[in-house]
Amino acid sequence: MPTRIKSISELHKLRGLPPPEHPLISVIDYATMDYPTEGTQSFVFDFYTISLKRGVGKMKYGQQQYDFDEGVMYFLSPGQVLTIEPNPSSTEQRSGWIIKVHPDLLWHTPLAKTIDQYEFFDYAVHEALFLSDKEEEVLNGIVANIKQEYGNNIDQFSAQIIVSQIETLLNYANRFYQRQFITRAKSSHQLLEKMESLLDHYFNDHTNMGLPSVQYLSEQLHVSKGYLAAMLKLLTGLNTQQHIHEKLIEKAKEKLATTQLTVSEIAYELGFEHPQSFSKLFKSKTNQSPLEFRASLS
Repeated sequence: MPTRIKSISELHKLRGLPPPEHPLISVIDYATMDYPTEGTQSFVFDFYTISLKRGVGKMKYGQQQYDFDEGVMYFLSPGQVLTIEPNPSSTEQRSGWIIKVHPDLLWHTPLAKTIDQYEFFDYAVHEALFLSDKEEEVLNGIVANIKQEYGNNIDQFSAQIIVSQIETLLNYANRFYQRQFITRAKSSHQLLEKMESLLDHYFNDHTNMGLPSVQYLSEQLHVSKGYLAAMLKLLTGLNTQQHIHEKLIEKAKEKLATTQLTVSEIAYELGFEHPQSFSKLFKSKTNQSPLEFRASLS
């Protein structure tokens, strides 16, 4: 059963740190933290985590495990599970930082409405961010500004300035993730090929009931829904649902052109419960009904 940490003060106490200077945000130096030296531990935090770390052994979130002997950045939303598997034999010095942001800090700010649009908070289950030295330097500067601001005397501008710096940090992380997708083009294209093969198999298997969902594809490909959508958007300009529809229309056209199956039979083979839904989708994508498309071929 994961240990639930409800407040930043509670986290500080758990890790042997002095009380936080601000109740809703803290920048922690990894070198100053008490870290478990034996036994695997799992935690759930009631706040956002943004972290760059190295030299703390292995950590797992979702189904993916990462070795933090190299500098790696990760993001967690409130409620996600983080599992730590310490490496007491590691001789490397722990370094890096961790920002804990309670959702209450974001109240009445634009970031409160937009933070969930940063898809890498979903990537955390599968895709950590590997930074270049130059990228790390940029983020370290922003983090230093955040720490300096909440360490000053709090005034009416403090929260706004801190949240603005957090948003800048997230925007840079967004840029660096896109760079990572591009530099991993080969693996991204392999993932796209696997998805295409998976959809081909699905639509050719007439025993399937219903259409393939985004959740089904992400589970079969072992990536998060957010990561899959962002990767596809970068490579093709389409999101996952649009890819499903594109493949479906491709298969429908093939059946309309090469078989004598009725529209209803084709709809059922493709996973539609109601032929009318198939015809409506087909027309929305092609500006023709299935029968009009078939007639245009003769």
